[in-house]
Formats: sequence, C-alpha cells, structure tokens
Amino acid sequence: MKRQYIWILIGLMAVALLGIIAIQSYWIRTNISLNQAKFDKEVSAALNHVEKALVEDYNLLDMNLLSADPGSQGAGLSKLDRYFSRDSLLDITQDLSPTAYRSRFTDKITIVESMQLNSLLAKQSLEDRIGSIEKLNRYIEHQLERRNIMIDYDYGIFSSKQEAFVIQNGHYIVLEEDDGQFVTVLDRSLLNSPYSIALFLDPEAGKALGKLFIAFPNANRVVFEDLWPTILMSVLFTAIILLCFVYTIQIIFRQKKLSEMTTDFINNMTHEFKTPIATINLAADSITSPMVRDSIEKVGRFTRIIKQENKRMLGQVEKVLQMALLEKRDFKLTKTALNLHEIINQAVEHVNLEVQARQGLVETDLQAKNPGIYADQTHLTNIVRNLLDNANKYSRESPKIVVSTRDKKEEVEISFQDNGIGMTREQLKHIFDKFYRVHTGNLHDVKGFGLGLSYVKAMVEAHKGSIDVTSEPGVGTRFSLTFPRGDTHEN
Repeated sequence: MKRQYIWILIGLMAVALLGIIAIQSYWIRTNISLNQAKFDKEVSAALNHVEKALVEDYNLLDMNLLSADPGSQGAGLSKLDRYFSRDSLLDITQDLSPTAYRSRFTDKITIVESMQLNSLLAKQSLEDRIGSIEKLNRYIEHQLERRNIMIDYDYGIFSSKQEAFVIQNGHYIVLEEDDGQFVTVLDRSLLNSPYSIALFLDPEAGKALGKLFIAFPNANRVVFEDLWPTILMSVLFTAIILLCFVYTIQIIFRQKKLSEMTTDFINNMTHEFKTPIATINLAADSITSPMVRDSIEKVGRFTRIIKQENKRMLGQVEKVLQMALLEKRDFKLTKTALNLHEIINQAVEHVNLEVQARQGLVETDLQAKNPGIYADQTHLTNIVRNLLDNANKYSRESPKIVVSTRDKKEEVEISFQDNGIGMTREQLKHIFDKFYRVHTGNLHDVKGFGLGLSYVKAMVEAHKGSIDVTSEPGVGTRFSLTFPRGDTHEN
C-alpha cells in the first residue's frame, strides 16, 4: 500500500473516531442540561408550594383572631400568641386550600374589628408570620420528597428589613445590633444559591418582607444519577474503539515495515543467488570449451568453483528453511556436554582469515573457569559464528572484535564486543526481527538476508538462555549471551 493511501486511511479513521467522540459528548451534555433544567423546575415548584402554604397559613390567622371575643384587641393578641405556640395547622401540607378552614368562621365582623385585625397583622415580624419552625421544616421536606429530591440541603429565611438570615436550617439566628445596624455573618453560599422565592409580598411597600433560600451541596448527584451508567458505557466503548484504532495503526505500520523488509529480503536473496549462479554458469561454459576440456587441471579448478558456489547457495537456502522451522518450533535440540571455549576458538579461527584480510583482529578473553555446558553443538557453533560474522560485516575498517567469557553463578556468559558502526535505540528495537537489516549508510558491501540475529535469539532462548545488546552509534556494539549449566539432555 502506498504511503499516501495509508495516511488517507488513517485520516479518515481519525475523523470518524473524533466524530463519534463529539456526538457522544454532545449527547451527554444535552442530557445533563435537560436533567439540570428538570431539577431546577422541580425545586422551583417545591419552593412555590412552600411559599403558598406559608401565605395561606398566615391568611388563616385572621380567621383565628376573629374567633376571639368581638372588639377585644387583647383577646385577639392572646389568640395570636396561642396560634404561634402550637402546631394545629400542620395538616395543611395535605390540603393547601384554606377554604375548608375559613368555613369554620362564619361570624360577621365589623369594620372596626377589621381595622383592628389589619393593624395587628401589619405589626407581625417575618418570623411571626412564618410561625413554627417545625412546620416550616415539614413543608420543605414534604415538597422535596414529593419530587424525589432526596439529598442533603441547606435553607434560610432572609429578612429584607434586617438584611440578614433570621432562620437557618431549623434554627433562629440571633442578631446583634450595633449603632442601629444588625451585625451577622452571612452564609454567602446560601445567599448566592440560584434557588429562592420571595415571602410575604407587601403591596404598599412594593417588596417582600423576606426570601426563602435553599441550596443543595450535592445537586450534581441528582443531575448525574440516571446518566452515570450511560456515561460510563459511552466512555468504555469509546476507549475500546480508540484502543482498536491505535492497534490498527500499529498493525498497518508493522505490516508496511514487514513488507519493506520482505522486499529487501527478496532483493538480497536474488543478489546472493545471482552471483553464485553466474559463477557456476561461467565455470560450466568454460569446461565445455575445447581449450579447457583437454586440460585436467583447469577442469578440476572449475569443478571446484562450481562445487563451492553450489555449497554457498545450499547454505543460503538452509538459512531460510531453518528460520521456517524455528517459527513453527519444529526443531529438536540434541544436547551434549560441550566445552564453550573450544567452540569459540574454532569459530574465531574460522573467521580470523576474513578479519585479518581487512587488517583487523579477533581477540579472546576466556575467563570462565567452568566453560562446560549442555547444548546442541551445531546450533551453538552457528550462534558464535553468526555473531562474529555480524561484528565483522558491520565494522568499517580494521575490525577489532573481543570475545570474552566469565562465570555467573549457575550460568556462563559469553560477550562479543566490536568497534563497528553501532546502532541507535530505534534500531536496537528491531535487530531481532526477521529480514531486518541495519542501515549502513555508505557501507554497501554488507550482504545477508537479515535472518542471522533472529536465528541467534531463537536458538539462545531454545537453550533456556538470554541475550542482551548494548550499542552506541560510531563506537560499537556488545552482545552478551548467558547459557545455563545443565546436567540433563532435555530438548
């Protein structure tokens, strides 16, 4: 897939994901707004009913006063005191209409009695007009319960005359007077509450005697109560989609990289096979030539060339087949007691000719006192040779390779240090991937399929060992392998 198409696909997927998140966010915000509006409406309705109940209670007061002896203001005051000292009207919460109560009082009153009544009522303070605090508590609690508002709340009665709360959360507030001014600590959170209603409007003054404020510290609990499951599910599914999106992007780039490495592998394989095939073809043509055919020495030389190149091709094919078996875990280790130092010395002797041809040197520092391990001789030899070849190939000039061993408790460690081109952190993440080859800049003579280190890692792990790599660009690379010492021939 071309790079531009990949980015177009990623862009479309990103737009779709952002669209889903935007729609979900809009839907959640809309529902929160609706729930908030519903809650505000229910609280306002509750306050309206409480205000009506208080006003109608107060209107019934004139009926109670008129039930006293006609023309007797003292009797009316006595009746008023008794009214504010009992809870006989609390049942009004069940029927807020005062009609039934007014029907009790059918006595006609005189104009004088009416004027006396109005004068008496006009002198009542805000607290007196409200009456019993227990009654007020019941009104508020009842109206909130009717609307399923079952959360904690604070309320207060604010006096316009005194500019202070006179009742708060079921208690009278004692006000201190200082130079004619009432001094009190205002509850700003309650005073700033959006939920309030005017109490006892005075038509002549054009304002209310006070206000009832109510605040809900945990109002969000009601607003979000029925939305939490939906919000959580929305967040969960969005997170799953996001993870799948990220995983898909990773897969796309991984497949793209694998495709590039596979193409590089095919190109390398073609090059690796093309050279020996061309050499074999040239040698075969030479043998058929009359000038060479009659010379036994020349025929023998060209025959050896054909055999060597054929062996080289078989070796390359063997590497590819070997990796296929490693992927399927379709291989069997034949472990025997081996001397690690002997394996290393043989491999060093084999690669030393190539290194010396480049004015380089392979040194050994074999300090392990107990180099004996149980391992598969063929695979262990291949591991050592692969790492030595790798160190040689990725060294620019005059390679210097140091192979060392040391004891580690129940293990033996073998290290390969070179002075090659080194690797970056990003390259270190992929060196054990199949077909991966480190970019060598101007170094174009590095051949291979990118299978060597992948094979090394698979074989080390098959021997229950471990491999670690440290590298610095321009300085060199160090491979450290550890193999356990065993006493069995387990495969």
